[in-house]
Amino acid sequence: MTKSTKNLGSISIDLEVLSLFAFRLSSIFVIFCCGFIVREMEIFPYQFFTAAKAGFNQVRDSLTGRLPWYYTRLETPFPQVESSANQPYPGLNLVTKLAADHNLAAEIVDSDGNSLHSWDVNWFEMWPDPQHLPEESIPRKKPGTHIHGAVVMENGDLIFNFENLGLIRIDPDGEVVWRLDYITHHSIHRHDDGNLWVSGRQYHTEKISRLPHLEPPFFEETILEVTPDGEILREWYVAEILRENGYDGLLYLGTLDNTSTYVTENTDIFHLNDVEPFPLTMEEDFFQQGDVMVSLRNINAVFVFNSENNEIKFMSSGQFVRQHDPDFIDGNTISVFDNNNNSALTPEELQSRILIISARENSSEVFFEGTPENPFFTHIMGKHQWQANGNLLITDSVSGRGFEVDQQGNIVWQYVNYVDDGVVGIVEEVQRLPLEYNQLYLEQE
Repeated sequence: MTKSTKNLGSISIDLEVLSLFAFRLSSIFVIFCCGFIVREMEIFPYQFFTAAKAGFNQVRDSLTGRLPWYYTRLETPFPQVESSANQPYPGLNLVTKLAADHNLAAEIVDSDGNSLHSWDVNWFEMWPDPQHLPEESIPRKKPGTHIHGAVVMENGDLIFNFENLGLIRIDPDGEVVWRLDYITHHSIHRHDDGNLWVSGRQYHTEKISRLPHLEPPFFEETILEVTPDGEILREWYVAEILRENGYDGLLYLGTLDNTSTYVTENTDIFHLNDVEPFPLTMEEDFFQQGDVMVSLRNINAVFVFNSENNEIKFMSSGQFVRQHDPDFIDGNTISVFDNNNNSALTPEELQSRILIISARENSSEVFFEGTPENPFFTHIMGKHQWQANGNLLITDSVSGRGFEVDQQGNIVWQYVNYVDDGVVGIVEEVQRLPLEYNQLYLEQE
């Protein structure tokens, strides 16, 4: 049998070789398309590929000594507290963190870092049948998730978010008091009236009019007001608030094609990470009772809306990068935890900071910022809490610490979450408790 060839001038074409090349090329294209469909629709054998990838990553990390994202190996020790600095504001601290051996923990610590009370937090034991979650969101191995947003009640109960999984209340012994079957995440703020303000999410498997450019399945950001008994009082949709106020354009900042409204890949278009109402005890000015402040990380925006009519009265976007935890300082002023994680020219220059913003002028100034000599940088998460004496308690989450600075920027107190020699676990939050909690925990000593 002879090969088929054709001569085109001086070019000789081997038809069998050409056919074989075309067959291989089309086979590669078909395999690629099948792989794309399997990944996008998460159909068989997607689950096996996902499990294999997870197993490969685990073996790789074990062989290379690579740490999971919630542990960090410190290059240099943190600066020590200056003995000549002012004193920290008194009170015990609630610390939520990743402990050793991939365990979640919450504990009450004193000013010397001594643990006065602790909770061992285990998703798998505390929430054995999470029917409110899509199957792919259910954790398979510890830690499974992390604690993000927590408050201690006067009787010693702890209410917290299992991040992106649900809101739960446990007693001092760790026994479950109630669970809220709703996907909650990031933040819990206890208002002066006792109710809880929580970041939430709804899972959609069909298209919705509020977010017509998102292809299901996707999560939609919501705001919840919840009673201490775990009942939802009110619910808002973030996209709906923005649309009602003429901020439709903020829904499309993630689009990649200037002629299209379709968001490819990333449907986390807002990344809601904090919500809190104006304090009842604070004097009104530009901000008033009924106002609620919202932080949307992925569009670098913070806004304040009236909870009765949904009217947005303040919007700031672009003065900070991937921010967290805005707080009301007074009736005209807020502070923002600016992660500042993409604005420097080199990695060495990356430093987080705390901004103070005037609502009337929409102007800002830096209250505290990390430096190479006194580094402060967390590319994700982070909290800050003003103290009655003017000090500021900062949670440097990925660096595994909380530290307090005075008005001059001196570090007056510090807590570091060491889980091994030179290794820290993330600290979701270090929160200074009111002085009346001293009686609750110091009497146990």
